Amino acid sequence: MGGGGGDTAGRPLPPVGWAEVGVEAGYRRARFVTSVALAVMLLTSVAMPAIGLIEEERPAWLVLGALGIVLFAAGLGFAMVGEFVPRHRGQRFAVPAFVLGAVLSVPLVGPLGAVADEWESWAWVGAAIVGAMPLLVRFAFPVVAAVAVIVLAVGVSAAIGWLNGGPLLRYVVITGGIGLGLALVNGLQIWLWRLVVQARDGQDAIARLTATEERLRFARDVHDVLGHDLSVIALKAELVARLCPIDVERAGAEAAEIQQLAAAALGHVRQAVHGYRTVELREQLKTAERVLSSAGVRCTIRVTEGELPAESAHLSPVLREAVTNMLRHSRAVSCTIDVDATTEHVRMTVTNDGVLPAAPDERSSGLRGLTERLAEVGGTLTTHVAAGTFTLVTVLPR
Repeated sequence: MGGGGGDTAGRPLPPVGWAEVGVEAGYRRARFVTSVALAVMLLTSVAMPAIGLIEEERPAWLVLGALGIVLFAAGLGFAMVGEFVPRHRGQRFAVPAFVLGAVLSVPLVGPLGAVADEWESWAWVGAAIVGAMPLLVRFAFPVVAAVAVIVLAVGVSAAIGWLNGGPLLRYVVITGGIGLGLALVNGLQIWLWRLVVQARDGQDAIARLTATEERLRFARDVHDVLGHDLSVIALKAELVARLCPIDVERAGAEAAEIQQLAAAALGHVRQAVHGYRTVELREQLKTAERVLSSAGVRCTIRVTEGELPAESAHLSPVLREAVTNMLRHSRAVSCTIDVDATTEHVRMTVTNDGVLPAAPDERSSGLRGLTERLAEVGGTLTTHVAAGTFTLVTVLPR
């Protein structure tokens, strides 16, 4: 959860801003660090073959070699965009763009700087191709295909070295040895990055499952309430249809009973909706503990002994909002939920760690809406952040 400040009078605080804290902020930092690290590989893959431009004395090959390097760098950059911007419209073209740049680099960069054994330009391009394989496996690129590309890159590098009259061993060592080293380093970075993505997606999935569980519970309640009532109404309506030609008076009585049953069914639905909006707090506490535990958050719940007052039902939506925000917008490791009921009030305190102070986010309206709803029944909702701990306190009068 995020946090905001409060005044000394303990008045309700404005909604908390989540934009720059928690899982989303960690995700953004991880994306930035990993993309920068991989961008270094991109720059290296451009800089090392580009040394051949300095050594090249033939104007035509100077131009063609520069073009090949640019095309290859563009294909590699396109693949990186597909990794770090997963919903990019051109994601499905990441592999074809990379393959096209690699293929074009062979005739354009292969002869670059190779006169008089000056520089193994394409060997460095081949090393970049091998080093990029962990990046491409994400796009339904089979591991077997990646291994085949590595073998092919080493073979092409050896062939270019032979055609240029250069030392084959040096070409193979640069493409194979340095390329595999790059692949190991990049593979580790990409693996850690994808773990971050999976963790964020898992938090979102847990939040969606919590909402789905509530909808299913409500659907079961409505089914149980309406199933019986509508069945009786259907039978009564069938009876009225049969009685109309032979016993109008009794048919009228049955029709009046149908009207009463319909009114009762409507009342039952309203009660079910009201019950959904005011779920019994103990039930909501059990759900919160189960959801938080499945997300790896240690949850400690302390509740006053005995039966909770009816007013505690107003705390259920507050607890749902608190748990949802905790899952989506914090790096919480532990959470404490205290519910204290006295003769004067009912107090619920939710505390979790893993929070950094942040400026209020005007787009976050969950707590603002709850504050307004609680105010209608005389309740208050306050929040406080201190030393990386977020505390939400809700008080309802008895």
